[in-house]
Amino acid sequence: MSLVNRRSWIAGALAGAGALAWSRTPVTEGALRMGADRALVDSGLARSLARAFGRDTGIAVEVIGQPLLPLLEALAAGEYDAGLANAPGPVARLDTQGLVYDVHAIAQGEFMLVGPGAATARGRAAPPQHDIAAALAGLHAMAEQEPQSFVFLTAEDGSGEHFVEQSAWRAARVAPRAPWYQRAEPHAPLVTQARNRRAWAIVERGAWSALGGAPLAVRVEGDATLGEEVQAMRSFHSPHPAAKIFIAWISGGRGRAVVAAHRGYRAPH
Repeated sequence: MSLVNRRSWIAGALAGAGALAWSRTPVTEGALRMGADRALVDSGLARSLARAFGRDTGIAVEVIGQPLLPLLEALAAGEYDAGLANAPGPVARLDTQGLVYDVHAIAQGEFMLVGPGAATARGRAAPPQHDIAAALAGLHAMAEQEPQSFVFLTAEDGSGEHFVEQSAWRAARVAPRAPWYQRAEPHAPLVTQARNRRAWAIVERGAWSALGGAPLAVRVEGDATLGEEVQAMRSFHSPHPAAKIFIAWISGGRGRAVVAAHRGYRAPH
């Protein structure tokens, strides 16, 4: 397909986006490169969206999982064509600078505190709390008393989970420290590491739904400060001809249907 014909096809696909009349004519510029925060890959959401988009359009999407902040740096530099992020603050700064655009909220979720399950008098798991600052303050007191038998894992990698965790410690007015505050390994899901080590951690609900479970339990959920907004955007410096189509699809009805069917997320209002 010539460049002129390819751009004509893209223009036609965009014109029909509102009616969801997606063409299956393949784009031969190579796969669209989409960076996604690691938790959105661990949960399966990023790849579910990529597969559904590929089925509808014939356009291949390569999903690259990476912590949020380095991901946004790569997106700003044009190394990725599109991105999925779960911390609106850093995205807004890039948007203001004109380095990303077509920013759309495509999913809502939440972060949660998980840790070793505590049984009630009847042997059932204690119900989750809803105040993350109070819970972390209590954990800090417990950890300082028994530092050798308590572990809190932090991603410490600039990911969405790390970004939210740091905000939660600040809200609790606590400065966590070694030996009980420990950095997770960089190449394995935080949820999996926390389970294997029976450690406390702040994790993303979608990733927990995919990888979590015993011996850990959800200890804090439903705190408004732990709310998650997943945003899709494209790079200002990306020349990929399908990037605009991808954003139109993912923020439209077809993308919302994929989100609504995926555990741990809901389509935005």
